[in-house]
Amino acid sequence: MERITGVLDEIMNGQEYVDCDDFLEAGLLDSMDVMDLVEKLEEEFDIEISGRDIIPEKFKNVESIVKLIESYVGEL
Repeated sequence: MERITGVLDEIMNGQEYVDCDDFLEAGLLDSMDVMDLVEKLEEEFDIEISGRDIIPEKFKNVESIVKLIESYVGEL
């Protein structure tokens, strides 16, 4: 999870996000941020995230992103 929060720290530019339930609803991420996040997660974990997985529900909060990454690499 530290690797994911490291990537999120980079994307969030100092905004507090850890306790947020919905990054998009709270305005912490927009569609361009999500695409940047996908790219950085792919690099960090050496994976390719399928287009079918690039939907708001998968990037809602830290837990949903962890679950997404675990679906590609196994338990973190």
